[in-house]
Amino acid sequence: MTKKRKEIAIYGKGGIGKSTTTSNISAALSISGLSVMQIGCDPKSDSTNTLTGGKSIPTVLESLRKNRGNINVEDVIYEGFNGIYCIEAGGPEPGVGCAGRGIITAVEFLKQENVFEEYAPDVVLYDVLGDVVCGGFAMPIRERAADQIYTVSSADFMAIYAANNLFKGIKKYSNSGGALFSGIIGNSITFSTQKDILNDFVERTNSTMAGFVPRSLSVTQAELSGKTAIESDPDSNQSQIYRKLAKYIHENKEEYVPTPLESDELKNWAESWADKLIELKKQEEKDFNI
Repeated sequence: MTKKRKEIAIYGKGGIGKSTTTSNISAALSISGLSVMQIGCDPKSDSTNTLTGGKSIPTVLESLRKNRGNINVEDVIYEGFNGIYCIEAGGPEPGVGCAGRGIITAVEFLKQENVFEEYAPDVVLYDVLGDVVCGGFAMPIRERAADQIYTVSSADFMAIYAANNLFKGIKKYSNSGGALFSGIIGNSITFSTQKDILNDFVERTNSTMAGFVPRSLSVTQAELSGKTAIESDPDSNQSQIYRKLAKYIHENKEEYVPTPLESDELKNWAESWADKLIELKKQEEKDFNI
């Protein structure tokens, strides 16, 4: 019997650390002995940079344009750290077309060329921009290209706002066989209150936490060297956190439809936390006689 590959889409607001998180998960899964493929679905085409030594690789959309649709699979699949298969979907020429079109075109091309069967990865990770869940960006959900959906979020309002919008997209497509949700990855978490905010959002939306990733200089150092933390500093606490998160995601079988907050509910929820933080700040200043 052919072993079924696990396909995972990781969404997140731009700049939230989505690609950093995805690449470190890919690296962690790879060193655990799994065959991994990472598909960058952000028009910036920088998802796999830290898996390829900081190098940019040709994108599927760019290669199709340059070669008028006549390209080989080998032109767009590059082996990165520890044999990870790296692919960048790419985006349209500036000012032309939908930014999410690259995802649709890339996945269609990979399926036509039987890439998933030929390369037979155990795990496929899609790194998807999550600021808006429409058009091509919704394809991994709408067409169930992925089995499970995760989102990377900090405790900042705009990141949570993007996560809530993702929940709306999942709910919309769930009635027609769309992919389901499997957890929030809390990123850049420094204070316990940030965990409290995300845990409260999880409770309000009937969702789950996949794990928390702290902010770390080891990640900054690694990325400046064009590497993941897993490759650059495999024995660090940060790498251990990524390995634990990767193991959880690979073994996690939860798939469900979260309950997104309506706009007014989200606004009121955010304002209640703003008031709490004001009180916490006042107490802190009092404790330290500031």
